[in-house]
Amino acid sequence: MTPAGPASADTVLTRIERRALVLAAAATILAALLPGRSVQNAAAVAGGAALALVSFWAIRRGISGLAHAVLAAAGATSPQSIRSRMLTLFVLRYALLAGMAYVMIARLRLPPLGLLCGASVTMLAAAAELTRRFRPS
Repeated sequence: MTPAGPASADTVLTRIERRALVLAAAATILAALLPGRSVQNAAAVAGGAALALVSFWAIRRGISGLAHAVLAAAGATSPQSIRSRMLTLFVLRYALLAGMAYVMIARLRLPPLGLLCGASVTMLAAAAELTRRFRPS
């Protein structure tokens, strides 16, 4: 296995993101084909996947912002302003996720199991990437 540099980390994250989108689409279609409340189940899976993907993008953007902040800290920008901006963005991102989850659970009354299935697509995509990394070439 080769050491992971910045370029390879971006490609790994891009593969995870792409795989998560494919898994989310497949899980949504599968939920729509199940008997019963198929539209509501599909909406729940899509909503859970949206929560997971928004969280993934927030974490990805936060980490890249942190890397830029470290580089800027070596320059003229004050570390205090960088820290306060990063903390504000962190709180706002997770407030957005909490608001989305509230609307899906309390207002739209989507099935929690469907939300959980949809939210697991990013974890499944990361697990698939991990197994890919350890497969013999």
